[in-house]
Amino acid sequence: MTFPSIDPIIFSLGPLHVRWYGLMYVLGFIASYLLVQKQIRSFPYKALEKYFENLNLILILSVVLGGRLGYVLFYNFSYYLQHPLEIPATWTGGMSFHGACLGVLIGGFLYTRKKQLNFWKCADIYVVTIPVGLGLGRLGNFINGELYGRTSDVPWAMIFPGGGPLPRHPSQLYEMIMEGFILFIILWSQKNRPWKGEKGWPHGSMLCLFLIGYGCFRIFIELFREPDRHIGLLMGFMTMGQLLSTLMILGGAFLWLILLKKKHST
Repeated sequence: MTFPSIDPIIFSLGPLHVRWYGLMYVLGFIASYLLVQKQIRSFPYKALEKYFENLNLILILSVVLGGRLGYVLFYNFSYYLQHPLEIPATWTGGMSFHGACLGVLIGGFLYTRKKQLNFWKCADIYVVTIPVGLGLGRLGNFINGELYGRTSDVPWAMIFPGGGPLPRHPSQLYEMIMEGFILFIILWSQKNRPWKGEKGWPHGSMLCLFLIGYGCFRIFIELFREPDRHIGLLMGFMTMGQLLSTLMILGGAFLWLILLKKKHST
């Protein structure tokens, strides 16, 4: 199959270019905003209403800052060490999901602690909406023809503009389906469990489920995704994405055990 020729720029207003990838980010934030509002109206945690708008702003800034710094540190540290003035240039590309995830956790924790909100309850409410943005972001990657998969002879393999003459897995679409659509269904279907009192899961468990679920899906999809050329395979068999996702799974499982133990001891 030939990669569909889609102009990554939707329209231009003078020097301002509106891109599909940027639009996917905006739609993801809007979807998260609406879904979080829906949950606030349903769950018995009205304290979040007062700080809802400000927390959203903090989380958006944390996504951008964490995603960029994560890419710099995890994927291209030696380059940016020599070109530090290019670190803020997010418009040239280079964002890391794992960095964005870490940035959101840190930013959210600091803000909720400052406002005396329950971090675990807030995390449960917000984290179930994240896969929507992830799926849209991967669709944006596909439109840009970036982060394509490894060479393959499957019937739906595509020849990407920057991927050479051989057909490749459209791994961005795999990620859109698994990290976006499927993960959202899993999390959204379980979102009520932490709010069932003694019979439910401990607060924070939806965060743990997200970390474990995303990590498992990402490790699997990385088997079809082309490794970063400047990094290759770590230790000869593992991509950087698989390494970081393994740490996510371990962190999520460890945190869940701590939360369960804490709940049963109270």
